[in-house]
Amino acid sequence: MRPLAVVTGASRGIGLAIAAHLADTHDLIIVARDPQRLERSAREHLAEATLVAQETADLSTRDGAQALASALVKLAESHGRTINVLVNNAGMAASAPLQRSDDKLFDRLLAVNARAPYTLARALIPGMIEAGGGRVINIASTAALKGYAYTSAYSASKAAVLGWTRALAVELARAGVTVNAVCPGFTDTDIASDAIATIQRTTDRSAAEAQASLARFSPQRRLLDPAEVAALVGYLASPAAAAINGQALAIDGGETA
Repeated sequence: MRPLAVVTGASRGIGLAIAAHLADTHDLIIVARDPQRLERSAREHLAEATLVAQETADLSTRDGAQALASALVKLAESHGRTINVLVNNAGMAASAPLQRSDDKLFDRLLAVNARAPYTLARALIPGMIEAGGGRVINIASTAALKGYAYTSAYSASKAAVLGWTRALAVELARAGVTVNAVCPGFTDTDIASDAIATIQRTTDRSAAEAQASLARFSPQRRLLDPAEVAALVGYLASPAAAAINGQALAIDGGETA
């Protein structure tokens, strides 16, 4: 029987690319907030995948995250399966100067980007331990590794993910469960499109100029392809990555070098 992987935020962007990549070697449970978009993505991009389930959840609330955690545990039990891989990809990005980064924004970013992944990890890791091992892979950001102007709340949420990634990696190492974070630079997704639109709106630059301003962060002068991030996640989910643990792996064209 193939291992079973959960991918959150799987209806688009990096999450959909990860699900498509893992489908070659794993059975999947895919999760997203929008059920229609999730169904469409599964139909159009994951037709050959073995989908055990499609789940919807609002991870911005404690109740939403806990409900998903409980549903995943029950789902695995009902199929007589262990969830072997958890990919915490679902996230939220926002940029604002300090004066407009109020408590509501800060709390929402922490809830989606740090607390919800932690809730899912806490629920699923016991099953991994019982099964003799597993993988928790958190999609963080280069914003957890360096400073970007106007991203203080977002950067704090991604840095929080790195904190518990490293702590759990040490705590669980002897149980065969590895916990790692992947830290992409600017990637060609809807989040980048939103950033480009913000740059256009606030600076009067064209779309091409706005995109170039993001691409310039990378020494390679380009945005990442989501498939590149997915390939790294696929490696971390594989047996070959058993000794990689507690790491913040930047995939950024050399930006954080």
